[in-house]
Amino acid sequence: MRVVLGAKVTPKAGSDEVVGWSGTELAVRVSAPPDKGKANEAVCALLARALQVPKSSVRVVRGHASRHKVLEVDGVDGRAIERVFGTQGPPVL
Repeated sequence: MRVVLGAKVTPKAGSDEVVGWSGTELAVRVSAPPDKGKANEAVCALLARALQVPKSSVRVVRGHASRHKVLEVDGVDGRAIERVFGTQGPPVL
């Protein structure tokens, strides 16, 4: 099983947290700076902890240098994403 999801990441935040859905993107805050992939690593680690999968199961596949990222998560399905993070909202225009 593999899920692809969008995330809007805020680096250098006060704490690491998943805020919830902002339309079809998961809003994520991490305290790591956007320097040499540190924020990307923090996002992957945070989502892996929340979904109870290994860190290697979560990876950024697009948007490495952007706040808007596309992530792949192995070992979960859409129901697991909804159970942990809630239901996606409509797209934000």
